[in-house]
Amino acid sequence: MSPFPSSAPHTDDWRHLRLTTDDGVATVTLARPERLNALTFGAYADLRDLLAELSRERSVRALVLAGEGRGFCSGGDVDDIIGATLAMDTARLLDFNRMTGQVVRALRETPFPVIAAVHGVAAGAGAVLALAADFRIADPSARFAFLFTKVGLSGGDMGAAYLLPRVVGLGHATRLLMLGEPVRAPEAERIGLISELTDEGQADVRAAALARRLADGPALALAQTKALLTAELDMPLAAAVEMDAATQALLMHGEDYAEFHAAFTEKRPPKWRGR
Repeated sequence: MSPFPSSAPHTDDWRHLRLTTDDGVATVTLARPERLNALTFGAYADLRDLLAELSRERSVRALVLAGEGRGFCSGGDVDDIIGATLAMDTARLLDFNRMTGQVVRALRETPFPVIAAVHGVAAGAGAVLALAADFRIADPSARFAFLFTKVGLSGGDMGAAYLLPRVVGLGHATRLLMLGEPVRAPEAERIGLISELTDEGQADVRAAALARRLADGPALALAQTKALLTAELDMPLAAAVEMDAATQALLMHGEDYAEFHAAFTEKRPPKWRGR
């Protein structure tokens, strides 16, 4: 995303989620615990716009996506979204579905790593938000359910049919998206859906620790690694290695590359500047 600002001012008040920042680490908390953090139209729009704003400002070097209360996110709110979409015409429905996809694209295109801290339910759109993160840290209470066929819709919602086979393989993705059955934490770890299985109640703590580690690392190198992982998913090998070569040539002009050599020579830890 472009770092060049428009006339739009910085947003200080996000009405549909909670944002905190700490020395380069942002934590975005879905904060409707009484509804298991079910997403509303406003929550989708805030996520879309917040991720774009943080990406432009370049002050964030890692982001944790978490849910307040008993679960991560139960998906789209049945009353506020499903009920409302029944009354929408096709053009309006297309606008809504494009917006949900824009959130997933924004998670994949941010120039910083995103860590989903999952406990309890991650269902429907909540499961896809976690899927779109770079890391999924989950405790034993976590369960993922891609419920779209359960409500009569395609399992390929919000990019799930693109992302899930690339994370867990086509066979597991077919089962999860077609049947919509929940996957509990031990199986999720076995099939590669989660990056780390923590002790009970420790997902937020471990996610914060990983975010801190990433934020203190070489931010530009991490951003380019994330960009290449996404861009090269559909590339032939020749194009991928050429993109790798161009990226490395640019990074070799960076301050962090020179800093590593200086630190190695002086036998000290590098002081990464993300440049």
